[in-house]
Amino acid sequence: MIPFFRKIRKTLADDNKPIKYIRYAIGEIVLVVIGILIALQINNWNQNRKENNIENKILVEILNGLNEDLIDIRANMRSHRVGLKACRYYHDMFTNKQVQTDSIQYYYKYLTMGYISIQNKSGYESLKSRGLELIKNDSLRIEIIKLYEQDYSFIRKLEEQDPEGNFYDNYYKEINNHVSPHLIFDRNGEIESIQLPLNVTDANQKKMLSYLWKMKDDRTFILNTYSKFLEKVLSLQSNIEKIKTKVKQRV
Repeated sequence: MIPFFRKIRKTLADDNKPIKYIRYAIGEIVLVVIGILIALQINNWNQNRKENNIENKILVEILNGLNEDLIDIRANMRSHRVGLKACRYYHDMFTNKQVQTDSIQYYYKYLTMGYISIQNKSGYESLKSRGLELIKNDSLRIEIIKLYEQDYSFIRKLEEQDPEGNFYDNYYKEINNHVSPHLIFDRNGEIESIQLPLNVTDANQKKMLSYLWKMKDDRTFILNTYSKFLEKVLSLQSNIEKIKTKVKQRV
C-alpha cells in the first residue's frame, strides 16, 4: 500500500508544476512592471525637478527685469511731474504773474522734453523660447503675458509713437519764439535768467496758453497711465514672489 500512496503524491506534484510555473511567471511579470513603474516615476520626478529649476530661474530673471523697469517707470513719472510744473511756470509767465526768473533754465529744459520707455524683457523672452506653459500657475502665466504683450507695448507707444505726446515737435518752436528773445545768458552761454514781462499779444497769449493746456492734459494722461501700469508691475512682482517660493519648495 505504501508504494501506491507515494505514486499518488508524485502524480499530484507533477500535476502542480504548471501552476507553480504560472505563479512564478506572474511574479516575474509583476516585478518587471513594478520596476518599470518605479523607473518611470523616478524619470518623471527628475523631469519635474528639472522643469521646476528652469521655472524658478526664469521667474528670478523676470523679477530682476521688473526691478529695473520700476526704476525707469518712476524716473519717467518724476520727469512728467516736472513737466507739469513747467507748464504752470510758463502759464504764469504768459499771464504776467510773478515767477522766479532764475528758474527759467530748469523749466525751459523740461517743458517740452519727451521720454522713452526702457523695458527689460529678457526674462519674458527666455520664457517664450522655453514655452509659456513652463509657468504652471495659469493665473500667473496669464498675468505675465498680459503685462509684457499688452501693457508694455501700450506704454512704449504712448511715450514714443503717440503724435500728441511729441511735445518738442508740436510746441517747442512756437513757444520758444516768444521766450528766447527775453532770455539772459551768462559768459558761458548758459541760460541764467529771463527778462519779464513777455509782452505778447492777446491772440498769441491765448495760443500759448492753449499749447500749455494741451501739454498739461497729455502729461496728466500719461501719468495716470503710468500709475496703473506701476500697480500692475508691483502686483506681478508680489505674485511671482509667492509662486517662486512654492516652486522652490518643489525643487
